[in-house]
Amino acid sequence: MMKDLIMIYQVLPYLLKGSVVTIGLIAGALGLGFVIGILMAVEQIYGSKPISKIASLYIWFFRGVPILVLLFLFYFGLFSLINLNLSAFTAGVLVLGLRSAAYQSQIFRGSIQSLGSGQMQAARSIGMSRFKAIWYIILPQALRISIPGWSNEYATILKDSAVTYAIGVVEILTRASFIATKNFKTMPVYLTCAVIFIILTYGGAKLLHLLEKRVRIHGYED
Repeated sequence: MMKDLIMIYQVLPYLLKGSVVTIGLIAGALGLGFVIGILMAVEQIYGSKPISKIASLYIWFFRGVPILVLLFLFYFGLFSLINLNLSAFTAGVLVLGLRSAAYQSQIFRGSIQSLGSGQMQAARSIGMSRFKAIWYIILPQALRISIPGWSNEYATILKDSAVTYAIGVVEILTRASFIATKNFKTMPVYLTCAVIFIILTYGGAKLLHLLEKRVRIHGYED
């Protein structure tokens, strides 16, 4: 027991460096998914029928294919086919972000629709263009309502990020595997890895909950 604790103490800095990589994956993927997700949500609700169909097809594809298959499909397939030389980390961010966009778009779509059509009609009746109504009236409210769902998406991306070890991203799980292979101490190493993931999950969810309370719109609490 004492030897295991000493070993964990020695390898913990190495594992924590992997957590920095994991946080980078999460931040990049959430940011990319946020931008694309908002665009698709708006197009599904307010866009033309052909664009809405394209957005629905995108969502159907990325929600229907397992994350590991997407990583292999893009990193070893599509990126190589078009001679796009990306690092494993960048490819991981792109694939996680593109997949997250499909889920975030539905979070934002539900938030926008929860506002009802009356606000858009009111904005248009006072002379605002559709773009300005969406930008200044609809989205500021919808984004705040979306935070609980966005918190769940954060936890999902955090767990999905571990799969990027399969394409060579040196994140937490990859580093834990290196240590376990070298020391043959699988249980304490992977248990430490699990604790780090739990801390990251709880910490991120707590920060988003504080943000939700800070920007909450009264009347939508329930």
